[in-house]
Amino acid sequence: MNTIWILDDEPGMRWVLEKALDKAGWPVRSFADGVALKTALDALAGPEDANRPAVLVSDIRMPGPDGLSVLAAVRARLPGLPVIMMTAYTDLDTTVAAFEQGAFDYLAKPFDIQAAVELIGRAAQSAPSHAVADPAQAAPAEGGAAPLLGEAEMAPSQSPAMQDVFRAIGRLSQSGATVLITGESGTGKELVARALHRHSRRAAGPFVAVNAAAIPRDLLEAELFGHERGAFTGAVQSRRGRFEEADGGTLFLDEIGDMPAELQTRLLRVLAEGAFYRVGGARPVQADVRIVAATHQPLEERVRAGLFRADLFHRLNVIRLRLPPLRERREDIESLARHFLARSAAELGVPVRRPDAAALQALRRFDYPGNIRQLENICQWLTVMAPSAEVGVEDLPPEVLDAGSVGGVEPAIVRDEAASQPWSDWRAALAVEARARLARREPCVMDELLRDFERTLLRAGLEQAGGRRGEAALRLGIGRNTLTRKCQELAIQEPDTDQFPKG
Repeated sequence: MNTIWILDDEPGMRWVLEKALDKAGWPVRSFADGVALKTALDALAGPEDANRPAVLVSDIRMPGPDGLSVLAAVRARLPGLPVIMMTAYTDLDTTVAAFEQGAFDYLAKPFDIQAAVELIGRAAQSAPSHAVADPAQAAPAEGGAAPLLGEAEMAPSQSPAMQDVFRAIGRLSQSGATVLITGESGTGKELVARALHRHSRRAAGPFVAVNAAAIPRDLLEAELFGHERGAFTGAVQSRRGRFEEADGGTLFLDEIGDMPAELQTRLLRVLAEGAFYRVGGARPVQADVRIVAATHQPLEERVRAGLFRADLFHRLNVIRLRLPPLRERREDIESLARHFLARSAAELGVPVRRPDAAALQALRRFDYPGNIRQLENICQWLTVMAPSAEVGVEDLPPEVLDAGSVGGVEPAIVRDEAASQPWSDWRAALAVEARARLARREPCVMDELLRDFERTLLRAGLEQAGGRRGEAALRLGIGRNTLTRKCQELAIQEPDTDQFPKG
């Protein structure tokens, strides 16, 4: 069995991996810096050398040669060796660079040690015979990372959900697959689309964005496909559409769920045939375009309701990226807020506002229904309205203050009380249930779990409201008609209000 090589300047990390891999039966060789590892690489005699590694697990940020430099050297010397990169500083730039330079996978510290061992085992099984390359004939490593987007949304993140997004962008960097980005409004879907373009083989081509919800439906067809002179009133000259403008690059179709039905049919034909006609045109137009689509709407539900074509959905849903709402990445709120505050101060030429500990805690507690866009607006408000550079809780905008307490009890206290209950980690319980159903190969797992989730929420809302549907709908944040319709769809019987407390 070949050895697992570990490169990390932290002795504690090397020790933990060594013990876990030894327990799993893997021999291990550790290196404290890139110089020592390169020396070991140079000492390999040939493809049958028993000392050659099965997998290299390398940190990225180290004194001396960093992990990306080591990765380049490994690719030149052992082209087929699986390399797993580790870092506690996860950002789009280094993630994409690692995948572009041939990394097998990417581990964000801290990670589950058992999951890491399993990943190393999969990497070892996937490896071909690692022939040692002739240094004189070794191809130079591909260029380094593309530049960062310069936006806080794509900046280093401590959120596992955003690290998954970065990892997906890295894996897609050399792919031309169609991508569907989902997520609530304000989560940065267009930024992800631009990142996919910038890190793709089409980066030298144009990036063209179209918002299907922002253009009147009678103009959207001409906007997408162009028109010939005289095609309609006001068409005094021919005009290229967005598909033609994006030729050789990426077309970003934002809010695709709002596209009219007749245009869905035309778009489907273009995706299938790669050609289209301008409005009023008789000659087919070819366009080499990669499609990245985005929506905040649940397209599966719109398909079931007959509002979105199922065949178009399947054409778009090749690779799906879900962007987490800000409330699911609270660990990033402080760094995002500091970024936006610094940017707002620079734009206005005023001192940077600095939230104190209590203000930061309040900002982290807020749920941000408008997501990152709302946080940016709050930071702009603070830059203009806060009376001094030091921002206290009392300086926060009304929507944050109004959400700061529930019935006079701080939300943090409410959460702490809930956390003491054994059922508080409902996400973990959901994951267990999902894995069990998937293991049993049950059909329609997502649909069934979504129905159970909605049924549980509706019953809890009705119970809390004493059976009063209007109040339950208000508490749940949905319309009364929606609640009534869902109760019918989910076979939730009309509640007997006598079983609920009055008041």
